[in-house]
Formats: sequence, structure tokens, C-alpha cells
Amino acid sequence: MKNIKLFIAALFSFAFLSAQNSNRVFKSAVKQGLDLKVEVNDGYYIIKPYSSNIIETTFVPKGEYLKAQSHAVVAKPYNSYFEMTDRGNDVVLKTKGLYVAITKSPFQISYYYKDKFIVSEKEGYVKNDSLETINFNLTKDEVLYGGGARALGMNRRGNRLQLYNRAHYGYETHSELMNYTMPIVVSSKQYMLHFDNAPIGFLDLDSKGDNSLKYETISGRKTYQVIVGDSWLDMMDVYTDLTGKQPMLPRWALGNFSSRFGYHSQQEVEETIAKFNDEKIPVDAIILDLYWFGKELKGTMGNLEVFRDSFPDFEGMVKRLNDKGVKTITITEPFILTTSKKWDEAVEKKILAKDSVGNSAKYDFYFGNTGLIDIYNPDGEKWFWNIYKDLANKGVAGIWGDLGEPEVHPDWVQHKAGSANEVHNIYGHDWARLIFEGYERDFPETRPFILMRAGYSGSQRYGMIPWSGDVNRTWGGLQSQPEIALQMGMQGLAYMHSDLGGFAGANLDDELYVRWLQYGVFNPIYRPHAQEDVPSEPIFRSEKAKALAKQAIELRYKLLPYNYNLVYENNQFGKPLMRPLFFEESDNADLFNYSKTYLWGNDILVSPVLEAEITEQDVYFPKDNVWFDFYTDEKIKGGQTKTVKLNESSIPAYVRAGAFIPNVNVVQTTEKYDETVYKVDYYHDASVLTSNREIYSDDGKSAKAIIDKNFEILNFEMNTKGSVLEFKITDKTGKNFSSKSRTIYLTIHGLDKKPKRITVGRHAAFDWSDTSKTARIPIERTSGETSVITIKLKK
Repeated sequence: MKNIKLFIAALFSFAFLSAQNSNRVFKSAVKQGLDLKVEVNDGYYIIKPYSSNIIETTFVPKGEYLKAQSHAVVAKPYNSYFEMTDRGNDVVLKTKGLYVAITKSPFQISYYYKDKFIVSEKEGYVKNDSLETINFNLTKDEVLYGGGARALGMNRRGNRLQLYNRAHYGYETHSELMNYTMPIVVSSKQYMLHFDNAPIGFLDLDSKGDNSLKYETISGRKTYQVIVGDSWLDMMDVYTDLTGKQPMLPRWALGNFSSRFGYHSQQEVEETIAKFNDEKIPVDAIILDLYWFGKELKGTMGNLEVFRDSFPDFEGMVKRLNDKGVKTITITEPFILTTSKKWDEAVEKKILAKDSVGNSAKYDFYFGNTGLIDIYNPDGEKWFWNIYKDLANKGVAGIWGDLGEPEVHPDWVQHKAGSANEVHNIYGHDWARLIFEGYERDFPETRPFILMRAGYSGSQRYGMIPWSGDVNRTWGGLQSQPEIALQMGMQGLAYMHSDLGGFAGANLDDELYVRWLQYGVFNPIYRPHAQEDVPSEPIFRSEKAKALAKQAIELRYKLLPYNYNLVYENNQFGKPLMRPLFFEESDNADLFNYSKTYLWGNDILVSPVLEAEITEQDVYFPKDNVWFDFYTDEKIKGGQTKTVKLNESSIPAYVRAGAFIPNVNVVQTTEKYDETVYKVDYYHDASVLTSNREIYSDDGKSAKAIIDKNFEILNFEMNTKGSVLEFKITDKTGKNFSSKSRTIYLTIHGLDKKPKRITVGRHAAFDWSDTSKTARIPIERTSGETSVITIKLKK
């Protein structure tokens, strides 16, 4: 009790020293159901704990009403028990983790987690002539991330970031404003601030150097959540509990895509896939750009029906591709041109956004004179979904939603839910929701694939797969991609990826192309894409580039079980697939602005090659680990930066000692994916005495595999007992999972000598490679068994 009193006294002392708005006068604090209501002279606060890791604070100015609707939050504060303590000059709201200290005079709100100061309001809510703001104190050494997708360097402190989704064509190493902005700030002190408000605005991350963070908006809710965790991954789990977990992707989405702007005809589509098959380069999907509904680049957007002159047997084409294991994905946009086939229908059905007098809004942009579908109008939502339903009934497996910022969205345009500026940043978010909910309703057994470049906080729960926009096809364009993907993963959007090879510009640089595709092996989505003046598909590149690209794509397919487990971990725990190195060393300030090397899942360290014609580069190896070169098995001790030599056939990649890395034989498409022969590589080092990994699997397509208990989790365990390594393989299966018999080939890396003896049950058989110093052990097992493997090492 004494410690608690001292802690609360410390809270008050800090609050007093950094008091906020001097004109705000405390009146009362009352526990009101699951909330704490704090009345002040100019309004009231509602402070709502969602859990011991999340507290939401809303200010309601005098004369306004509480706006309860959130576009981002889906969690409910069911387990939000808290204690309120009034100590005269102060009120403390206390959960098992987060604390809120409210100093009465001078008024101040501060947040703490497990006795550690997190953040405090500086001026709190203030309204001026044009913007409403919420201001916070920062400490001098905080590094700030967030604001969505930008190219600014990992540390975004010092910038005033506009919150207005806008495409940046041909960006490279610097882009202050891009397609996907979010009102999120992530601090190196391991907390998040999420400003839960949709209208446009700004995030000022201490641009004036006065140690302040300011959220600015034109209107809407004065609501934010403070989110904390015991580790970076724990905080990601908490945040995605608040805003929703990403659904499981279908396994085919981890394969190679054939994509360009664009395929002009059915013949061109089928010939392209035939060439992939002839070259034996794996491919799982082909993406059709706007030529599927029109012959011309301009004037046809909004047709949204098959252009039969170029695709006379569209349905047959899709079926033939499906029969080859190749999925079809079609582009759509929310714009209906006045020259399109559906303009009159759209006007008649009143599904378009309006002008100030209630007519269908029309304006010009690159593709022609256009209107915009009002997805906030129930009739517009239904009309748009019927387009997708028809495509799905034709066999189309995925949806590409382009230009969803929306790309051109004049502020005078009116939607059913508000003005353009009020819904602009959530348009892509609700477009994804429209499609996701349509699949849930009409195709409940299908995992949707929804590719979009604009959204909002929480869009991951609608299955959105974002990409980084029209990046320039240059080394500068490539250099910004790790940062963008890492930043978005920290903000819940774990599938951020790029047009592999780059999109904008006629740059036929084979080295750049290959390095980008090699980087893509360790990306959430593997999708080369480009303008049609330069081929994006490896089958149309030089023989050397094709061979190197094929090698990268084959590695992507070998890693399918490892990558699919990352999909599962993201779905269940909110873990990003790509992770910054400070996730590994949260106390290493040197890593806070570092993105050139990252973790792919927990166990693979990746250092993409981002410059032309270099023969070596520096790689930092996280401490307290030994790392194996993925290609040579050379061991490198962590906690150092090492200059490594480069080769043209791969980018530097390393495996954590103690890791179990599952892999399979290369298949032409994931339809041929086979787990009856399963390979697992274990990376042995004497520093790792015990190790455990779980690998998830299901049929790769059922939307409710986990809920329906139709899955398998393989558990691999290693324990050291003197000079003996004991491995156990067990499994946990859902009650509706069909048991499998399989052969597992367990390969042990890192051995100095051939083992004295290896036994699997009663059997003793293994293959030893004197060259690679690896032992390969065949294990026949049936689901439900415990397989025990003992390895007696030579001293």
C-alpha cells in the first residue's frame, strides 16, 4: 500500500510540473458504468478502459454531443474493470496495467503503465479558427513512427504529416504524402496513440521542436486510444484486438503473380500463363487491369462488364486458368465515367455522390469526366457489390480495388455519410468492408483476396492487402520499400508490399529487377507489376534475369509452409510478417531508425540489396543469438555489424540458431501443394540448449478452418542432454481435421562432425553430408503420434 501511495504521489508531482490548458477547470469525476466521466468548465471527458492495455479518452465540448461511432474500433470493453481513487487534488483511474492520473488544478491528464510514465496531454483539446487539435507532451529522446505509408526514414519526428490519402506517382526515397495515411503515432517508448476520427487533418510530430505531438482535424470526434504492451509484439496484438485481426489469406495468395498494366486480350492472358508453364516458373494468379472492360485506356472506366471483343470467352478463360491452378483477379475502380456504359444506369439509380444541389457530381480527371460511387448510400453499396458478385460467379478469385483514395475527390462532393473531406480517408476502408461483408454473406466458404492501395486504421480486419502505390522503377524506388512495409506492419497492415520491379518509368534494368524480386521472396505478397512499356513478368526478360528470377520464385515456393505459418501468426496474434530489428532489441536506440535489415517472421534475418553494382554491404546481427547464413551455413555471432559479400543469385539472409524452418518441394502452383513429404531444417548451435516452434497448416482455402476445427499444428521441440540432442515432434489437430501420414525429412545444420548415432524410435538411419556438415533423418509419422529422435554427438 505504501508503494502505491508513493507512486500516486509521483503521478501528481509530474502532472503538476507539466500542467496543460490553464483555462480548463475540473468540476467532478464520476464512475459511470464502464466509464469515468470527468466534467470540466468547457465540456466533459469520457475515459473508457478497454483492457489493462487500452484506455480511450474522449472530450465532448460544451454544446456538442458524444459521437460514439468509430470506423476503426471493433473491440468491446467487456473486461474493463477499474478502480477510481479521489485523493483530493487528484483522481486516478487504475486498471491492472494502465493508469490515468487526472490532476484537478492545474488540470492535467497523464498516462502510466505498470508504474512507468507513458505520455501526457499538453494542451489537450483546443479549437481554433480552422482546426480542432489535441496536443501531447513528448520526451526529448522519443523516436516516432506512424502516420500510415510514407517515405521519410523510419523516425518521422520533426514532420507535420497531412492526413489525406493521395497518390504520389513515381516517388522514390522521399514522399511526405502517399495513398494510405493513418491517424496513428507509435513511440519508441513502446506505446501507441490512435486518434479515432475519420475526417482529414494533420499529425504534427514535433515539427517545431518543442517536444509536442499534435493531432489536428477539421471536425469529428475528439477521441484517442492509448495502447501499450509488454513487448513490441504484445502491443501489436493489443492494437489488432482493438481494431480487428486480419483474416487468413488463401494459400495461393503467397504464390507468384503475373501482373502488368495490362493484358489486352484473352489470348494474351492465356499465352502468358502458358509461357510460365513452358518455362516451369511457378505462378498462382494473373491480374487483369482495366482492359478487361474496355479497349481504350481512357473513356471506358466504369463499364465494369466484360469487353467481349477482347475477351469473347471470359468465363471459359477463367475456368481454363483455374484448371491449371491459376486464379484470376480483376481490377475495379469506384469511378463511373460519363462516357461509360453504366453512367445512365448509375444516375438513374442515384448511386453516385452528389453536388451541392443534389445532382450526381461530375468532374474531370485523367481517365475522363466522371462520377464517384457513393458507397455510403445503401443503394450504391448494393449496386457495387452486385458487380463483384457477378465476377465471383464467373470464377474470378480476387478483387483489385484501384484509385481508392479516392484519387480525385473534390471537397464540394457530398456523400450520404458526409462531405468529401469527412469520408475521404475512410472511403477505401469502407470499400474493402463492402466487398468483405459481401463475401461473408454470399460466399461464406471463400477467403477473399482484396488488393487496395488506400484505407484507414483497422482496414486489416476486412482482409485488405495494401500495396505501396506507383513507385518509380529505380534504385531510389526500391530503397524506400522496406521502410514503408515495416511502418505499416507496426500499424496493423501486415501485408503492405510493393510492385516488385517498380511501376513507373521505362527502366529496363535487369540488376534492379532481379534485386527487387529477390527482396520480394521475403515480402508478404509476391507480385511483380509494371507499366506495359517494360515487362514485369520474368518470362519476358533476358535469359539471365529470367534464370535469376526463377531461382527467387522457387525459393518463395519452398518457403510456403514457413510463410503460411506467418499468415496464421498474424491472424491470431497480430504479428507483422516483416519486423524491424528494434523488435528484437527494444533498448538499442541505434536500431530505432534502421530499416535496411529486418526480420522475416521470427527466425529469418533479411538484408535486401538496395544499390547498384555493389559487391558487399554491412549487416547488423541482433545480439544474444547465433545466425546461420541461409545459403552456406556459416555461423555469425550476434551483436555486431559485419560486412558481408554479395552474390548475384540471392540477397543476404540468415537463420536464427535454434530455428525449425519448414519447407516443401517446388510446385508449379499451390494447387499442387503437398505436405505428405515435409522438410524441416533445424539450425543447431551449442548456445541453444532448448528450442520449440509451432507450424500451422490447414487446407489453405476454407474461410472458417480455425473456427471449424479443421487444422493442424505441428510442434517441434529440441532439448540438449549432455552430448545428446533429443527432438520431439507432436501435433495438435482440430477435431474435424483429416489425419495425415507423412514423411518428414529433418535436416540438422551446424554439426561439426558426423553424429555417433541417430535413432528414430527403434530405427537408426540417416544421411550424412561431409560437404555441408548436415544430417538428414527420415521420419515416418502418423497424425497423433509422438516422434522421438535422439542424436548422439561425437565429442
